Amino acid sequence: MWTLKIRMYLLLIVLFGIIYAVITMVGVAMGMQNFYFYLAFALIFMVISYMIGPKIVEWSMKVRYVDERSNPELHRMVEELANKAGIPKPKIGISPTSLPNAFAFGRSLNDGRVCVTEGITNLLNRDEIKAVLGHEISHLKNRDVLTITILSVIPLLMYRIAWHLLFFGSYGRRREGGASLALVGLLALIFYFITNLLVLYASRIREYFADRGSVLLGNHPSSLASALYKLVYGSARMGKDEAKDVEGLKAFFLNDPSRALVEIRELSQIDLDRSGTIDPYELQLLYTKEIKLSFGDRLLEVLSTHPNMIMRIKRLSLMQP
Repeated sequence: MWTLKIRMYLLLIVLFGIIYAVITMVGVAMGMQNFYFYLAFALIFMVISYMIGPKIVEWSMKVRYVDERSNPELHRMVEELANKAGIPKPKIGISPTSLPNAFAFGRSLNDGRVCVTEGITNLLNRDEIKAVLGHEISHLKNRDVLTITILSVIPLLMYRIAWHLLFFGSYGRRREGGASLALVGLLALIFYFITNLLVLYASRIREYFADRGSVLLGNHPSSLASALYKLVYGSARMGKDEAKDVEGLKAFFLNDPSRALVEIRELSQIDLDRSGTIDPYELQLLYTKEIKLSFGDRLLEVLSTHPNMIMRIKRLSLMQP
């Protein structure tokens, strides 16, 4: 756990170090007025993302909030987990999509929202749903939803700086110091790709945090492993159009629906009795195995918002009592 925290802290330092370096170079090359423009742009964008982010998620997923009277069991599970986590009980919503998944979002702990899709309620049993809710509650407790939103601004800022200096700086390049501006633009473009990969890495780390958080809230690792297996299976059965509808929000989900067809072939090898679940015995067998990813799998993981599913469940096997 501490290893993951240290990696996250180092990542934050590296990302903000990069943005500081690039903005400083821009300030030197273009003058303090331009420096303040880009700094103000970043701050304004972060504030806008902070304010309207939840509404965008609600609108995109057609979230309908439910009260305790209409869904008492879901409310009981969320309330129990929130109490264990030591956070206020979040608002609870249901998305009408048949794609099985869950997600958490909100501006702060007091503004937390946990949502499940209609597809997940028809696919998972109570222990599995509770493990999924524990994962989402952990996202809120860790405040990583807000963190990943803020970090996502950094690649955007790099892109805007590069675009302006490389494609709209023709007048500036004719003036003295134009070569410096072009060089800064090229560096900003390179840093755009680097910071984008680092943000994806941060997204994968937060999933490991939330998985462990669910176990610490009292859920058995095999329940979360089975839930992930079933979510992958359910996503693999969905049509491409349904997956495309939520493409922009997959970073919020428990798993990446776009990788389901590949992941289901890998996970079926763990399900030895073909029961459609991963029981404690199967998880224990995975614990004893050494998992090595191919170069292609590692490359796909680097470009993904979520960890490799086999490695993720392997990590869950290490948490068994």
